Amino acid sequence: MTAADHYSGPMIWGIIVVLGIGTFLLRYSFIGLIGSRPLPAWALRYLRYTAVAVLPGLVAPLVLWPQAAEGSGADPARLLAAGATVAIGIATRNTLAAILGGFATLYLALWLI
Repeated sequence: MTAADHYSGPMIWGIIVVLGIGTFLLRYSFIGLIGSRPLPAWALRYLRYTAVAVLPGLVAPLVLWPQAAEGSGADPARLLAAGATVAIGIATRNTLAAILGGFATLYLALWLI
């Protein structure tokens, strides 16, 4: 007996609908309720760092634990590309240059290694 055997179709759809309503209400609380009012300066200052906080959280597992995708340990090519991306980003303060530099470094390192 699998875990799917314990749940009926209507129960799963009910869970999906409840989670969808919860997600809508959470987003509406920010966009709908305070969307027409100006945010305080401190909130705007912190919102500028959202992308900077989210991107490393998405990329770090792929760099540090690529075995989830490939079945191996830490990859020197990915570590080198991540380091190059950070270095280029700090040196140029240009996001596109950092992304393209990391991309080029990754494929060059994969070709060489």
